[in-house]
Amino acid sequence: MQKLNVCVLFGGISPEHAVSLRSAESVLNNMDAEKYNIFPVGITKEGEWFLYGGTDYTLLPSGKWETHPDNCRALISPVRGEGLVTFQSGVVTRNPIDVVFPVLHGENGEDGAMQGLLQMAGIPCVGPQVSASAVAMDKTLTKLVVDNAGITQAAWLLVRSSGLQRDMDRIIGDVEGKFSYPVFVKPAGTGSSVGVSKAGNREQLTAALLDAGRYDAKILVEEFIDGIEVEVAVLGNEDPIASVAGEIDSGAEFYDYDAKYITDTSVAYIPARIPETVAEQVRNAAVQVYKAIGCQGLSRVDFFITRQDNRVVFNEINTLPGFTSISMYPKLFVASGIAYSALIDRLLQLALEA
Repeated sequence: MQKLNVCVLFGGISPEHAVSLRSAESVLNNMDAEKYNIFPVGITKEGEWFLYGGTDYTLLPSGKWETHPDNCRALISPVRGEGLVTFQSGVVTRNPIDVVFPVLHGENGEDGAMQGLLQMAGIPCVGPQVSASAVAMDKTLTKLVVDNAGITQAAWLLVRSSGLQRDMDRIIGDVEGKFSYPVFVKPAGTGSSVGVSKAGNREQLTAALLDAGRYDAKILVEEFIDGIEVEVAVLGNEDPIASVAGEIDSGAEFYDYDAKYITDTSVAYIPARIPETVAEQVRNAAVQVYKAIGCQGLSRVDFFITRQDNRVVFNEINTLPGFTSISMYPKLFVASGIAYSALIDRLLQLALEA
């Protein structure tokens, strides 16, 4: 069979740039070069696009890939049929692309922007498309959809960053009128726990709001749920399947960015240490959320299981979850019987089918 031309996008301008590089390293090292012609395209923090000219993908996490002598400038043209366009020594080359795997997290990669470009270009794309990506990226919009679907979730309040300086006292009053401490404060549009804080008093809440406001115009304040954190990987288009449920013991106050990617305090339990009846509820709820938002390809759906009575409480959905060597999405499907490289094959095929 003729090889597929696959463009793997990585990097990007979002605060999750470093996580993307680590995810892309794993994806590229597990993509079968016998099946695919691979075009690894990196986007710097400044927004420059380069077709990476090397084959050593271990250079990605450090950023050393950016200075490889065989790199050339690149872009994906919105004009149908042009594909990946590269520029080198005054020569313009058009490379047809069969499918794009956007190993991107956050702004301009996971929020529907890149999916819109690829839709215009007529190039199949791994993962949810424009509307589902945009809704899932904005946690406040996700909350509205999940509320409408009748799925239990934490109570929440929307705060506008633009009002923090002039209306902080009122905002603090609104939060304290709705919730008891502690509360969680999150930028509406980041992943990997970037900008997320737990606030146990007014002083901490003020600091948390100001920190979250650095990342997004919309801030989500949520009630504290006393529960264990459980994650489910979902795969598919019209008839998605759910993986086994996995449990995260962060080893920290909560599963923040450091616990996910820097320290070694967190421990994953696969399968989760919950009753099988509860695990089945979680899996069903994950598919229900996935369908309600309109996802395709893949997503990871996160929940809390309350310690007191084993209630299933939706936390959030991630439409382009981490694919690092320690990321839960691939680990959950490996535990469900789908190897990492086979998972990549399935995702590419799902994109083509969609």
